[in-house]
Amino acid sequence: MEFGDISTINSILIANRGEISARVSRTCRKMGIRSVAVYSDADSNLPYVKEADEAIHIGPSNPADSYLAIDKIISAAKITKVDAVHPGYGFLSENADFARRCHEEGLIFIGPHPEAIDAMGSKSKAKDIMIKNKVPTVPGYQGKDQSKDRLIIEAKKIGFPLLLKATAGGGGKGMRIVHSSDQLDKAIDAAKRESLNAFGDDELIIEKYVESGRHIEFQIFGDRHGNYIHILERECTIQRRYQKVVEESPSPIMTPELRASMGEAAVNAAKAIKYDNAGTVEFIFDDRTGEFYFLEVNTRLQVEHPVTEEITGLDLVQLQIQCAQGKSLPIKQDDVSAQGYAIEVRLYAEDPYNDFNPVTGRILKLSYPMVEGLRVDTAVKSGSEISMYYDPMISKLIVVAADRATAHRKLSYVLKNMTCAGMVTNQDFLLQIIDHDNFRKGDYDTHFINDFIAIDKAPPTDQNELVLALIAITCYDWYNRNHQRTLLKSMPSGWRNSFYEHQFVLYQLEDEKYPVKYKYLRENKLEFIIDDNVLNVAIATVGSDEICIEVDGLRRSFSIVNDLHKAYIHTPHIGNIVVRKLPRLPHKEVEQQTGGYIAPMPAQVVKVLVVDGQTVEKGDSLLVISSMKMESTIEADESGVVDEVYVSDNQVIEAGFLMLKMKD
Repeated sequence: MEFGDISTINSILIANRGEISARVSRTCRKMGIRSVAVYSDADSNLPYVKEADEAIHIGPSNPADSYLAIDKIISAAKITKVDAVHPGYGFLSENADFARRCHEEGLIFIGPHPEAIDAMGSKSKAKDIMIKNKVPTVPGYQGKDQSKDRLIIEAKKIGFPLLLKATAGGGGKGMRIVHSSDQLDKAIDAAKRESLNAFGDDELIIEKYVESGRHIEFQIFGDRHGNYIHILERECTIQRRYQKVVEESPSPIMTPELRASMGEAAVNAAKAIKYDNAGTVEFIFDDRTGEFYFLEVNTRLQVEHPVTEEITGLDLVQLQIQCAQGKSLPIKQDDVSAQGYAIEVRLYAEDPYNDFNPVTGRILKLSYPMVEGLRVDTAVKSGSEISMYYDPMISKLIVVAADRATAHRKLSYVLKNMTCAGMVTNQDFLLQIIDHDNFRKGDYDTHFINDFIAIDKAPPTDQNELVLALIAITCYDWYNRNHQRTLLKSMPSGWRNSFYEHQFVLYQLEDEKYPVKYKYLRENKLEFIIDDNVLNVAIATVGSDEICIEVDGLRRSFSIVNDLHKAYIHTPHIGNIVVRKLPRLPHKEVEQQTGGYIAPMPAQVVKVLVVDGQTVEKGDSLLVISSMKMESTIEADESGVVDEVYVSDNQVIEAGFLMLKMKD
């Protein structure tokens, strides 16, 4: 379709998965447009597949063979006879070749034109374009001469600290902060090597490093009639390893003057590349000088777009579809206004206290409290599997309220009262951020998590609350056993020849064991002995996966999900805990494999780096594995000889799989 042409979209194939696929389906339904989802083997039973009007299988679980396979996406679009393709975000969303291929096949690509994607795909090209169009950029070097000597000369001109960045990259790959000249040589080598491995291109740019900075992005929109607007800002400063964790709007530091200045720069960036759909211009704001600089343009819809939708009342996906049809933007800059405040956090299946390693498995229970202003964008539900092949995001939690303080209070309540059982998540980590005084005050920069949030180990569990949780699971199990028995129902529960003898159960939380004694008294009342303390407990109510108990007149509710010998317990006062129910008689311990290297998570073996009989030193790389788009290198704990390797390249393995064994 040429600029100025008007076309009608009656059907859309969503070339993505998960919550963004479900999100696009909802807008399609609202607009009366037929939606078609695509799915891989691993995703066949996820709810987003059913939310679309139709769905089509596109291949194996590995993204390279499904969601990243352009030919398969195009074939699916032809089979389902759609008019247009929506790329979502990630995967092929910023692939100019994919956009061109859609146009060549007579499909409308719901995104910017391929030349804009190309122009912004290289950080050095993008920066050159912005300089020519008077958009403020970070002082630096983005020249063609990539020799190490030239890079060192330019780096010393800029001064320290500085930032090395891969021109083709994103997500922190090929990026190094350099604080002094003696670090420069090795940092250049490392950044180039990482960039080449990740993107097939080792070109770098060098920029002044803003030490106390904030990431502020502006939502932009353009159409094919020369209209360009911004739809306000989103504050995205709270990040971990260059990945956003919290997004909010309005930014707590924003003034009308700063918004006008940054907004004008964002619109100028859109004009510079004749931008014709949804995009985002990212800036770094220097807290010390009050200056801001262009970082990049994301030529797609952003994960955090709901924040903008909630304060403006606009449906950004609907605007995308309208612009892709060749229609003019239905709003002008003066029409854009915000009501209230919105914030978003991303709930991930990952372990914050184990280097944020991704976690896979089945969600046993997923529920959210009923809170006014809460929006949940998700593609999973109770019973869904979290696969090793994709990003481990479970849901996005968005809260809108009249003001920032109210929204923060509501989000804190949501994080305390939501349940995600069966899975380790970053729920408590997010709560630490939202409840931190500095965050509440808006006093933070990009170093906030490293400076203020404890991620080296989980905070200690309140022992009084733990006792209540152990009482709750014991009461829950007792109640269900008692109501399921069919024989001798008239006999009191836990009857013994000795009236005074208590029943006994043993729990384990992490490395600690907790013995619990209890005895039935009468009418759902029990006596407990824990640490020589005697407590009288009444069971108030019991549901399918919850219980309310009363201790000393105080009633507490607990969410409880049993899974074999584990119990997942959640309460707002203690968060999520997992207790193991131990047998009364000890089992013989399984012999541990000496010198064995066990897979820490379900993964795919990317590369085996050693062979049987090879001598290795402590710290040498043995294997590279990949799980949820994150590569991990397994290193030798001690020097020795490789006894036997049990895996091969590209093999898919489960957590706990013995990968190789060493000998002295």
